[in-house]
Amino acid sequence: MDRQIILSVLGVAVLGFLGVLLLMPASIEDGPDRLPWRVTQDASGHSQVFGFTIGETTLAEVRTLFGEDGKVNLFQDPTQAEPYGVEAFFDQIHLQRLRADFVIALDVDQATLAAMYERGLRISQVGSGSRKIKLDPADVETLSTRPIRSISYLPKARLDDELIEQRFGTPDLRLTEPETEIVHWLYPERGMDIGRSPNGTVVIQYVNPDDFDRLLSPLQDAVPGEETPSET
Repeated sequence: MDRQIILSVLGVAVLGFLGVLLLMPASIEDGPDRLPWRVTQDASGHSQVFGFTIGETTLAEVRTLFGEDGKVNLFQDPTQAEPYGVEAFFDQIHLQRLRADFVIALDVDQATLAAMYERGLRISQVGSGSRKIKLDPADVETLSTRPIRSISYLPKARLDDELIEQRFGTPDLRLTEPETEIVHWLYPERGMDIGRSPNGTVVIQYVNPDDFDRLLSPLQDAVPGEETPSET
């Protein structure tokens, strides 16, 4: 009798474990090396990371890999030289066993985005005068053919300085935001900015190296004179 009870308990435990595995989202393990520190440039100088090529890979191709459409929104910030921007947000993507959120900014001209703004279904304030616009479904479909302009990668794991340097290498310079104490590890030749907060949360931004000034200029304006070159 005791042996039967033990076998029954083990059977329930195994079934429970299999149930948990079935509920877990699948990790994308196919083909290319899709780790966040594997950043290269092609012959045209475009950054390649996660199997994507910035400036070439389209939103439709990102959706195919991730297996979901993401949430697409248009943003307007009248204080910026380019007031319109459009992003697709992908929540909790498991890529080669690493869990992270992705924000994919698309390369779309301002005139096209201004027209989409006028056709927007709903506008909401997101702070500091910026607005978020829910787009017409037809415009969302149009955006699926547009290429990536930048990638923001938000890993769920917290990273310390030692691990960042081990995986990504020594940055060309570091900048610290005085108000938030976020330290930016900057790699211009790789088109990469790693922003690490004091508690270890990280946001990694990827652009083409020729577009790196879009990441650097706002930081230099916020922390003038505080460039820390890396030791050689």
